[in-house]
Amino acid sequence: MPEQYKNESLWPIAFRLVSQEKQIGRWTTLSWSIEDVCLYDEDEKAVLARLDDGYVMPLELHRHERSDYRFNLSSRDPHLFIVCEEENEQLFPLLITAAQGLASSYMDGDYQVLHIKAPLQIQAWMEAFIGRHGEQIEYRRKRCKNKEQKGRSSGN
Repeated sequence: MPEQYKNESLWPIAFRLVSQEKQIGRWTTLSWSIEDVCLYDEDEKAVLARLDDGYVMPLELHRHERSDYRFNLSSRDPHLFIVCEEENEQLFPLLITAAQGLASSYMDGDYQVLHIKAPLQIQAWMEAFIGRHGEQIEYRRKRCKNKEQKGRSSGN
């Protein structure tokens, strides 16, 4: 049983990672996919019974990533991203996120990022999170190119 339970910023998600051999030219490689996605609710034993070889990871929402969540939700197909690490031709999940920017930062390293379409329940939960904490407005302050130059209200 997971130690975390669903709340306003955390939702445990169960899933399986499945590999399939694919032929690319003369080479054979493993192609990974995510299957049997289950959203944790009060009936955790039923979920665990169906996922004897799966994983349960928390999707955690953070206030500083609200603009990433809004960008994701405004896309045609909102996604969840699962960051994985490969060891001995086996994939192990490290993180599940709804922030595309965070997921893409892992793509530069030795990580593999898989994605699934975000379930409608998760999309509604993310909208509620943004509604509770407000839209994150990103702005950049304009700076004078010449620091000695005074602004309009300086009287000079």
